Order: sequence, then C-alpha cells, then structure tokens
Amino acid sequence: MNILIFIRMVADVVEELKIADDFKSLDIDWIRFRLSETDEHAVEQAILLKEKYGGMVTVIALDAPEVDDALYNALAKGADRAIKICGDWMNFRSPGIAKLFSNYIKDENLLVTQTLIMSGSQAIDDLEGELIYYMGENLNIPTCGIVTSVNYRSDFNLINVYKEFAGGLRGEFEINLPAIIGIQAAEKPPRYIPIAKIRAIMKTAKIEEIDIPDDHISAGKEVNRLLEPEVSGRATMLEGSPDEITAKLIEILSEKAII
Repeated sequence: MNILIFIRMVADVVEELKIADDFKSLDIDWIRFRLSETDEHAVEQAILLKEKYGGMVTVIALDAPEVDDALYNALAKGADRAIKICGDWMNFRSPGIAKLFSNYIKDENLLVTQTLIMSGSQAIDDLEGELIYYMGENLNIPTCGIVTSVNYRSDFNLINVYKEFAGGLRGEFEINLPAIIGIQAAEKPPRYIPIAKIRAIMKTAKIEEIDIPDDHISAGKEVNRLLEPEVSGRATMLEGSPDEITAKLIEILSEKAII
C-alpha cells in the first residue's frame, strides 16, 4: 500500500496570539506553530497500517514555521519519506491548499491503484474538515472523513473504515482504492518519540524540498480584517472563608435578582 499523508502546521492556541500589522493574518514572528492534532493522529494511523500490512509512508507538508520538526518526528516514528513543498503558503486557505496538494499528486503521478491519501479530519483553520473533500473532488476519488479505524483488504484492494457520526453513532464503509480519508483519531494514541531518536534521524535522514508553481491558484477566501475579542467584563474573585464567600455570593445573586 502506498500511503500519502498531508499534514498542516497550525498556530498553538495555548500561546497568546497576535495580529500582524496588516490586520489580515497572525504575526508568525510572535506565535508558535505546532502540528495539527488530527494530523498527528493521521501520521500514527499510517504507521500502524504500515506495521500491519506493509507498504510505504510518505509525509508531505507545505513550508511553514517549525514544519521541519514535525517532518523529522514523522520519520522517527517510521515514515519512509518526508517532503516539504517550499514557498510562501501562509495565506492559503483549504481550497488553495487542496489544489496545491492535488496538483503535486498529479504532477508526480502518485495516484496509483494502491494509493491511500490521509490527512487529519479537521484543524483549527479547517473546522468543517473541507480540505480532504476539496482534494477528493480535484482528484475524482472516494473521500470519507471523521474516520477512527482503518483496515486494508489487499485481496479486493479496498479499505474498511469506521466513521463517527453525531450522537455517538458509527458507520462502517467499504472504499475502493485509490481514496482519501480524514482521520479523527488513530486506533492507538500517537506514540512518543524520544528527543535522542529524533536527533539521530536528523543526522541520517533528509527532508526532500521541492518547488511547485502555484499556477495562479486562488488562496481561498480573502480575510478583510482580524479583530481581537472585545473585553465585555471581568471575573470577580471571591476570597475569604467558605462562610464569607457564601455570604458574598448570596449578596451578588440577590442584587441581580437571581435569587
């Protein structure tokens, strides 16, 4: 099986975010980037499939801050190749990213019979998980998102996947390859790789860097302006003994006619 994983770097929302001077993007010099959580699960699921069925795993990413760390981490986990598409893609949205990835697959003739394309089912800048569906449309192949389990049947060249639905429901589907799926959660938690192993991989493995023309691809919907959340009020911290806090709380609720 030929497994291609497309990963994305996203802003780490644990850190404070700062809007750039153009008021249309985040200040990348200020914020820290990390691998999207569901993409991390996609990498893990791909390694699990390789360990179970064999094949080759290729991890592909657009150039972004700290993307090399994510690619080396994937290699340390067991990926066979890591590819970075060089360029300035920071303002590209899901439709543009999907077009870039799809063009790369077509130009390199990577869509063979046993190809399974994987990515995270969503990201903080792709909350509806539309990336994989844009790619599926561009490549004209079956697409399924919110996947939590994958099994490969080589005798029929298809995969069985479990897809999550609202209300705790799950559905099982058979999908002929080539296909693209969005991973919500790997069958096992993403494995931890010691820093020493990652450093060793950095000395022996190489990230392949390629350049592809954007061919005037639309970056997606243009952002007119970003605004920081407005502060409408502040929390009141109650201090004192339990009895004193209770009395203050009753007083506040009484003033607001809640009790």
